[in-house]
Amino acid sequence: MNDTGIRDIWVYLSASPLLGLTVTLVAYGLAYRVYLKANSSPFVNPVLTSVVMLIALLMLTGTTYDEYFEGGQFVHFLLGPATVALAVPLYQQLERLRELWLPVAISLVFGVVIAAGSSIGLAWLLGGSAEIQMSLAPKSATAPVAMGISETIGGIPSLTAVLVVITGITGAVTGTRLFELMRIRDDSVKGIAIGVAAHGIGTARAFQVSNQMGAFSGLAMALSAFATALVVPWLVDLIGI
Repeated sequence: MNDTGIRDIWVYLSASPLLGLTVTLVAYGLAYRVYLKANSSPFVNPVLTSVVMLIALLMLTGTTYDEYFEGGQFVHFLLGPATVALAVPLYQQLERLRELWLPVAISLVFGVVIAAGSSIGLAWLLGGSAEIQMSLAPKSATAPVAMGISETIGGIPSLTAVLVVITGITGAVTGTRLFELMRIRDDSVKGIAIGVAAHGIGTARAFQVSNQMGAFSGLAMALSAFATALVVPWLVDLIGI
């Protein structure tokens, strides 16, 4: 296709809500091909690569986020059905879950407390304001829950949203390598860990490893969001920030 044809397509898409949807799907498709070419290396995680590609494209074309999100919201809408669909692989692991319900419950509580407490503590040590500390506290929960908690405890919801994405990508990129270094081989254990620490993005990576790891990660993601909503406000009051 010549340059004129490409320019005509871009002009058409830029005036339509299809822009955000189209560039999101194309970016992820290209990122996933890179991921497969790299033998599924977590360092070229398709979420990370596609985010970088989209940011670069929006900056180069001068497209605002609001313009992009007119179409991108269609993908955003599908997050709800995708989350509900996690119940299917979880049901397939029901027997395993019955065996592990107590360790899972204990891991969730400690994981949420450590994630929030370490974030607040590190921000405080580095001189971060109380507002920054509160924005960091719920970063390991899924974005809608984390933003709601942040607003309630005095954080900045928009900053929390960015931190949630960074946390998820970091967990997805480094999680499997850490499990190898720690010689953790049980997929249910790995799933719980990455679900608590890296929410939806980590869960997507877990499913790329195995259905069992993905199922337990999805469970941990959902339950840790609930636990975070209960524990973080209590932890903030306890610390007295």
